[in-house]
Amino acid sequence: MTHILAIDQGTTSTRAILFDQAMNVVSSAQEEFPQHYPASGWVEHDPADLWSTTAATCRAAIERAGTGAEGIAAIGITNQRETTLVWDRKTGKPIHNAIVWQDRRTSALCKALKSEGFEEVVTDRTGLLLDPYFSGTKLAWILDNVEGARARAEAREIVFGTVDTWLVWNLTGGAVHVTDATNAARTMLYDIRKGRWSQTICERLGIPMGMLPEVRDCAAEFGQTRPDLFGRAIPILGIAGDQQAATVGQACFAPGMMKSTYGTGCFALLNTGAAPVRSQNRLLTTIAYQLDGKPTYALEGSIFIAGAVVQWLRDGIKIIREAKEAQGLADRADPTQQVVLVPAFTGLGAPYWNAECRGAVFGLTRNSGPEELTRAALESVGYQTRDLLQAMRADWTGGGETALRVDGGMSASDFAMQFLSDIIDARVDRPKVLETTAMGAAWLAGQRAGLYPNQSEFAAQWALERCFQPQMAAETREEKYAAWRRAVDATMRF
Repeated sequence: MTHILAIDQGTTSTRAILFDQAMNVVSSAQEEFPQHYPASGWVEHDPADLWSTTAATCRAAIERAGTGAEGIAAIGITNQRETTLVWDRKTGKPIHNAIVWQDRRTSALCKALKSEGFEEVVTDRTGLLLDPYFSGTKLAWILDNVEGARARAEAREIVFGTVDTWLVWNLTGGAVHVTDATNAARTMLYDIRKGRWSQTICERLGIPMGMLPEVRDCAAEFGQTRPDLFGRAIPILGIAGDQQAATVGQACFAPGMMKSTYGTGCFALLNTGAAPVRSQNRLLTTIAYQLDGKPTYALEGSIFIAGAVVQWLRDGIKIIREAKEAQGLADRADPTQQVVLVPAFTGLGAPYWNAECRGAVFGLTRNSGPEELTRAALESVGYQTRDLLQAMRADWTGGGETALRVDGGMSASDFAMQFLSDIIDARVDRPKVLETTAMGAAWLAGQRAGLYPNQSEFAAQWALERCFQPQMAAETREEKYAAWRRAVDATMRF
């Protein structure tokens, strides 16, 4: 058995990638699935879509590789984090759609909890802030709003899980109800220092602890797939939330190393080592990965809209037909115009944490057109990343690399990455393997299976594809960033 199957279950699509013994991609398959928006600021998925696309892409990747299930040593899973599901313990039937991480329906509950001073309790135990982004208040909403849910939870008839837990449940035929430390750390229910669910937070939110999954290391035994799914039972040996998996895939194992992933959102993580660092700038303290029972911590900044702004250009205002057209339009934009787009479609994440504000465009002239709006959309990702990195640099005094390692679909855009380097005034390193999220999940499973090298050997294999260096004049950089900050201030006051 010389292959590892990585499942990458994302916000808008599911992918399965088969890696060989040298960690090369052998085959892959991808399927998009619908997004559901039942009200303003609400985002849901049909749990059946998450599972059916996972099963289908796994089968397709195996078939395309021609290896058969007998050639697969293990499965690694990485997933969209914070998305919340509740299902029947016996039948596996969900009691409600999955509430997606982008969903803002619990804003009022979070405000109420803040007003009573509960955010300090949450931050002290979980490293997180009181925000609708996280799973805890989403789960409380389901228990409060689905008829009979609370009584069923107290009777241990229904269970909670993030997407990894839902996939493992289905892969194992309901035999295993587990999660890993990185996904648990994003629920707002898990004490990241003590390594256990927080009874205090669960009681305040009215969440029976009996519905929570068992928490394990990122590389651990997570059960075996049903033999009928792929032709034989395959062990599941690795799980990490998508941003933590990308941190592993980018080999950011040393304190001070940073990576930023540009998918639907943007997520920057800074490895802070064996000790959690409490942010003074509204960043999150989280678990980067946990191996052999020992957590490695990180500071994280979360941007809700990154690649999703390009989807908006395509699907919302329809000024492009394919995402790849965005770079060409941006290149043709009038350099004398200063159009700024604040993509607060579902509020603003770190370091602002404003759930109520919505997107806005500033600086339009009579001559502004698709080119200028597209450039502003791509530049918004760079501006938001600078917001995060400035906060990280204020919180972290431990030194380390100054370069930013990037990955995710949007990192393929030379325009976006050059602007990113310009606006943060730092080197941006793009690796040869952009599939770092799936690579991280594969490595976790593969090294547990004895197929892949140890941490230091894996890190030594990381290879650079292109290095972007700052080219923008300092005065221009600061003028443009000042315009961005004015636009954000105006957006939050609107």
